[in-house]
Amino acid sequence: MSRPRTFPLVLLGLILALGIALGIAPHYRDDWLLENLLAAAGVLVLVLGWRRLPLSRLSYALIFLFLVLHEIGAHYTYAEVPYDAWFERLTGRGLNERLGFERNHYDRLVHFTYGFLLAYPVRELFVRVADARGIWGYLLPLDVVLSTSMLYELIEWAAAEAFGGELGMAYLGTQGDVWDAHKDMALASLGAALALALTFLVHRRLDRDFQREWAESLRVKHAEPLGEVALERLRRS
Repeated sequence: MSRPRTFPLVLLGLILALGIALGIAPHYRDDWLLENLLAAAGVLVLVLGWRRLPLSRLSYALIFLFLVLHEIGAHYTYAEVPYDAWFERLTGRGLNERLGFERNHYDRLVHFTYGFLLAYPVRELFVRVADARGIWGYLLPLDVVLSTSMLYELIEWAAAEAFGGELGMAYLGTQGDVWDAHKDMALASLGAALALALTFLVHRRLDRDFQREWAESLRVKHAEPLGEVALERLRRS
């Protein structure tokens, strides 16, 4: 099967064009730079790894959608994305008013979509590189989303401590909610769980070897314990 050459290149061109357009006059330049450091690193990894490990069109499309949402947040700063004003222009009434929200929830949306949109690309890497099968093809991507969400919250906290002042608060974006980090991680976890549940249902319906693979993934492959037993075996070898 030929590599999906054109599709990822088109998406790369589109996201670079969007990033440049939204980076011309962001609301807060320093925050825009901070927000895009990890995004730029992620795109660079995808570009460098494309020849050795090209992903599926589905994975590239999901990553692209997440990056679009991220670039919008970076342009305005996440706490100030005017989605409510946009919705009011379209419907005559703000979304926050309709749903009873008291804060800007754009950051919540992006944390949810981090899990929902990126869990499948992470699963693809585990299945193709680590040969994860059965339950491990679902638990490991979920674990990665949970752990990286936690890591990002730690990065936000460290950046806020390091830079302080207006830049630190803009990057942290808690909007006065002391449970902001916990809610963000919970939403990312929920998004990933939903995406993986959908993947599970599709594979269960279409994959004839699904039950056999699932059972095999739970079978004990090595009966001997590790720890001190393995150390003793290594010492004797």
